[in-house]
Amino acid sequence: MKLKKNLVFLFFIIAGIIIGSLIASLSEGVPFLSWLAYGKTVGISAASPMVLDLSVVRVAFGLEMGINVAQIFTITAALFAYKGAIKRL
Repeated sequence: MKLKKNLVFLFFIIAGIIIGSLIASLSEGVPFLSWLAYGKTVGISAASPMVLDLSVVRVAFGLEMGINVAQIFTITAALFAYKGAIKRL
C-alpha cells in the first residue's frame, strides 16, 4: 500500500512539473501572462561541465535544475490534488 501511495505521489509531482512547464512556454508570448514564465536555473551547466580527468578516464559532471512561477503553482495544485486523491486509495 505504501508503494502505491509513493507512486501516486511521484505521478502527481511529475505531472505538476510537466503541466507547469507547458503553461510557462505557452504564456511567454502573452503580455499579461508572461510573468508565469519567469524562472531561474541553478546548477552546473551542461555547456561547461565539471570535468574530472584521471588521464585514463575523463568524466564530465553537469546538472541543471530550472523552475518557474507556473511550475510552483502547478506543483502546489498537484499536492492538494494528491491529498484529495489519497483519501480514495
